[in-house]
Amino acid sequence: MVLGAFFFASMGVCIKFASAHFSSYEVVGYRGLIGVLFLAVTMRARGVAWRTPVPLMHAGRSMAGVAALLCWFYAISVLPLATSMTLNYMSSVWMAVFVLVAAFIVKKNTTTPLRQQWPLLLAVLLGFAGVVLLLRPTLAPGQAWGAALGLLSGLLSAMAYWQVAALSARGEPESRIVLYFSLGATLVGGLGMLLLGAHSLYHPASLWLLPMGVLAVLGQLCMTRAYASGAKLLVASLQYAAVVFASLYSVWVFGDALPLLGWVGMALIVASGIGATVLRARTV
Repeated sequence: MVLGAFFFASMGVCIKFASAHFSSYEVVGYRGLIGVLFLAVTMRARGVAWRTPVPLMHAGRSMAGVAALLCWFYAISVLPLATSMTLNYMSSVWMAVFVLVAAFIVKKNTTTPLRQQWPLLLAVLLGFAGVVLLLRPTLAPGQAWGAALGLLSGLLSAMAYWQVAALSARGEPESRIVLYFSLGATLVGGLGMLLLGAHSLYHPASLWLLPMGVLAVLGQLCMTRAYASGAKLLVASLQYAAVVFASLYSVWVFGDALPLLGWVGMALIVASGIGATVLRARTV
């Protein structure tokens, strides 16, 4: 998950440069198309078939993931970037809620009792507190709709991650899971470009599309493997590492200043990841 977080943060740098010329639908569509082409080659080389015994599960995961992306991009367009990112990264908090509810429902049959989930939940909340300190979100009057969609993007992301774990439990390989998500992003982005128009590819910003797509698919593969093989709350806590990497990029690439509270927030995020890892190791 930490490696995936690095890929996602690097992808964010590419999106920031590409979005100066391309719309959200175009970014989603090109990201999906590059992912499909990348995975088509790698799956053929590894002998992984496209055909799946659970197409409806893939459709649900793709719908949730693409809808989360569109909600997040809209939130970015109407809210301060820090606020939209904070709302989107509530996905880890939502994931913690899902885990606790599931553990409460099946606590008689689960191998991890409900009381053992609480320390990991606290680690997730500590990481979210670090995100808030690092990004310092604000909300102005008239931005309630954007805030609602930003919050919805986090909820949909958590649903998509939960479905990723369910697909992996059914034996679906990571590359096939990411392939169908990329197909969904390509279709939705292509439809948006068909209805709203598309900008010319003969522009310097186009150079950022290829690394954006490759970094996105690598991040998705890492994230999928993490949720398939790791504890959901542990992975959710480590997911905050993307905010740390993005903040470092902000300082090093774009020359932004990071105040003392930002560094404190970054330390909390790192501490939550280490704490969640230690707690999970003790539980195992």
